[in-house]
Parts: sequence; structure tokens; C-alpha cells
Amino acid sequence: MPTYNKLVRDKIPEIIEAKGKEVSTTILSNEEYIKELKTKCLEEVDEYMNATANEEAKEELADILEVLHAIAKTHGSSMEEIESIRLRKKQERGGFQEGIFLIDVKE
Repeated sequence: MPTYNKLVRDKIPEIIEAKGKEVSTTILSNEEYIKELKTKCLEEVDEYMNATANEEAKEELADILEVLHAIAKTHGSSMEEIESIRLRKKQERGGFQEGIFLIDVKE
């Protein structure tokens, strides 16, 4: 019997039960939920970092985005607000499209 002890998508318990297996779950407190979202974000980023094919990378990026939606909500925000902040910062500082790698700055 595997033990996972991790945050999962909302329908995962139903999917597992539909396969005739029994699951044990709990609802996290807000503090625990935020902690586990941060852990899940790192897990998904790690999976993206280890992706070797474009399709696999896209799946992992979608998972990261889903976690970011949930994280934004815990901060009383939305992805629309986060996107607005992203665009403002991009306008002020630029994006990452040019691949500029800063080596050092001499004083």
C-alpha cells in the first residue's frame, strides 16, 4: 500500500476509487494548504526540468500553471492580476526572450 502524503488534484481520489481502490484523504488547513502548494510547485518545476520531450514539457508547464492559479488565489489574487503585474514588469524591465546572460558588473 503506497503512502503519498502530498497535495493532489481535486479529482484524483475519485479516479483512484473508480479503479476499485480505497483512498484516505484529509482537507488541509489554510496554512498547510499554502505550504503544500509551495511543495507542489517545486515538484512540478522539477518534473519540468527533467522533461526530455516537448510534449512532456508542455504537460509539466500546464501543471505548473494550475498550481500558480491556486497559489494566486491563496494570496487574494487572480491570474488576471498576476498577468497584469507580469506585463508591467516586462514593460519596465523586459522579458527573457533574448537569452541575455549577465556575467558580472564592474564598479
